[in-house]
Amino acid sequence: MNDMEVTVEETSEMISRDSVVLLDVREGWERDICAIKNDVHIPMREIQSRLDELPKKKKIIVYCHTGNRSLKAANFLKQMGFNAVSMKGGVEDWALKIDGSMGRY
Repeated sequence: MNDMEVTVEETSEMISRDSVVLLDVREGWERDICAIKNDVHIPMREIQSRLDELPKKKKIIVYCHTGNRSLKAANFLKQMGFNAVSMKGGVEDWALKIDGSMGRY
């Protein structure tokens, strides 16, 4: 893991302290299957045109299905001046380790 990634456990802890914004970059149909509560949804393809919807003063944890798209999005946001990291393993890891679910993800 690098400094651009956090684990699902670290993400859960930061969410519980309300110190982060959780950003889902998956497509809408993926969210229909499962999503993490109280997140912000901006599909990957729309991030560049919707930067004004994201706070510059809070840490942003980006997630997707397995962590690949979110890492690309986090790197882009970092270049744009945001404090962003990717949730390693994505919602798939979240479902297994945090929700304890073996759902479709």
